[in-house]
Amino acid sequence: MQERHKNRKLYFDEQVYTTEKYVIPFVNDFMAVTKDIAVLEIGCGEGGNMKPFLDLGCKVIGIDLNEGQIKNAKVYFAEHPNRDNLQLILRDIYEMQPNELGQFDLIIMRDVIEHIHNQEKFMAYVKQFLKPKGKFFLGFPPWHMPYGGHQQIAKHKLFSKLPYYHLLPMPIYNMILKAAGEGDKVRNELLEIKETGISIERFRRILKTESYTVDKETMYLINPNYEIKFGLQPKEQIGLLKAIPFVRNFATSCCYYLVSR
Repeated sequence: MQERHKNRKLYFDEQVYTTEKYVIPFVNDFMAVTKDIAVLEIGCGEGGNMKPFLDLGCKVIGIDLNEGQIKNAKVYFAEHPNRDNLQLILRDIYEMQPNELGQFDLIIMRDVIEHIHNQEKFMAYVKQFLKPKGKFFLGFPPWHMPYGGHQQIAKHKLFSKLPYYHLLPMPIYNMILKAAGEGDKVRNELLEIKETGISIERFRRILKTESYTVDKETMYLINPNYEIKFGLQPKEQIGLLKAIPFVRNFATSCCYYLVSR
């Protein structure tokens, strides 16, 4: 298992860096990110993606189901000068309604949508939390990319670095994970990701079905987050490859979307 998956503060700091340098400028092309906007992060974890917005003085709410990560977030933000602008909620988004949670100028989800069951239901439900002119940012790795199965969380030295084997049929994939000695917790997490992984084409279909407008779409050959992780400069997907349905999923490390109601 990579260090960043054990050291949650390191992971937090990586999120801060990428959101500040790449996500906020991506959103700024269509909506000015200022202290006057209200931001919701769904699946916020420790809240690294929220910090750059909080630094700007935005009103920010983060919601997540992971109690340990919410506890970490409270520690990380305890001394933040704009702490009063932050609310951390340990609940399921499906338990919330706009009259309780509010509506937002911006909703963000980075590396979360690929973990959600029934994304069609989710995208229909979450729309109610957007203000009429609100924007929704989503960033995710397509399922077919080399590490779309999140196998980097595996503890086995080889299988945590081996690309594409998550695309094998479920029984074979499960057998390999067992043979590699992965414990039930990690193995079940990897198998669940195999069930929820999402392709570019399927995500586009969901947006169309749920009547979202795509304001901006960028496919990356080299994920912006790889700059802080590996020292690699982000690179957008090659034009010809980007245009080929299905095939593009295998070589696109990350997609950024900004969508509207």
